[in-house]
Amino acid sequence: MRALIISVDLGNPDFEAHAEEFAMLARGAGAEIVDTVRVRRDRPDAKFFIGSGKVEEAVLQAKTYDAEVVLFDQPLSPAQQRNLEREFTLRVVDRVALILDIFALRAKSHEGKLQVELAQLQHLSTRLTRMWSHLERQRGGIGMRGPGEAQLEMDRRIIGDKVKLLRERLDKVERQRKTQRRARARGGAVSVSLVGYTNAGKSTLFNAVTNAGAYVADQLFATLDTTTRRIWIEGAGSVTLSDTVGFIRDLPPQLIAAFRATLEEAVHADLLLHVVDASSPQRDEQIFEVNKVLADIGAGEVPTIMVYNKIDRAGFEPRVERDAHGTIARVFVSASERAGLEALRGAIAEISQIAGRNASNHQTVQSE
Repeated sequence: MRALIISVDLGNPDFEAHAEEFAMLARGAGAEIVDTVRVRRDRPDAKFFIGSGKVEEAVLQAKTYDAEVVLFDQPLSPAQQRNLEREFTLRVVDRVALILDIFALRAKSHEGKLQVELAQLQHLSTRLTRMWSHLERQRGGIGMRGPGEAQLEMDRRIIGDKVKLLRERLDKVERQRKTQRRARARGGAVSVSLVGYTNAGKSTLFNAVTNAGAYVADQLFATLDTTTRRIWIEGAGSVTLSDTVGFIRDLPPQLIAAFRATLEEAVHADLLLHVVDASSPQRDEQIFEVNKVLADIGAGEVPTIMVYNKIDRAGFEPRVERDAHGTIARVFVSASERAGLEALRGAIAEISQIAGRNASNHQTVQSE
């Protein structure tokens, strides 16, 4: 689909990285980018988000390049989206809707599809008014007296019922996950979850450590469905390793809420491996964004090892770094080259033993 991108710089020092990431999202959704209109603003315009002059320029560009859709790299209010669509006479998709669309494209498991559908319906419910504007313009005709609002209320009820049903199904999935986690805990397995920014190489690392065949692609959100494998690590014993959905800056709140059951794997893990793309110039910002989401879901206090992946691209050597207390803080690896993996296994064993001792001491204190 031929897409015109509108990229808005609100004074963010990382604007270029933000714009490049949005272009990756667009291509990941199957868009052919025909042109990009860049806009600099101090603050969003209430009506169009961008100024009316820039809207006229963008409309002309859309016609010139025969665009079929307009992709807006900021979240739009329902009114802003509706106003822009009237000007372009094209569908306008904002950042939130684009991410939801990619999630819908990539979800494979029953749970993943339920989570995405819930997030999409919650997003849609705030934008129903624009869908029926064509009916409101036709009021007064036979059979068309006031159907817009009646249809709107009907759709709201249908969506409300569907959301309730999806939540019930996801609650059931979450209960099943809790049962599985308890079973793994009874089996004495240490629980380790991979977390990180999207496209940091989590699935490649997961496959390298477990010899599994999880789907890997050089694209944003290649993995949506949590995959768990049991492996044996010398010094740690039986370990369950889980690969989870990647994070991204400004991840829509609907998605965090919908994927809470999946993200619970991180909350209840004994250890997190925070995978970082060592070759990315934005790695510090990406680390910050991941930590923010982890704090939001209640996983901020879980013991964590920073795993700097893709060192073959960054020019680093495999190594282990410790903090001032002698605790392992960072491990440098290349999952694709399988470099540094033994050091990573050793780090998992060392931190797992510490976590195990802490858990044992905690249980002793409770029993006393």
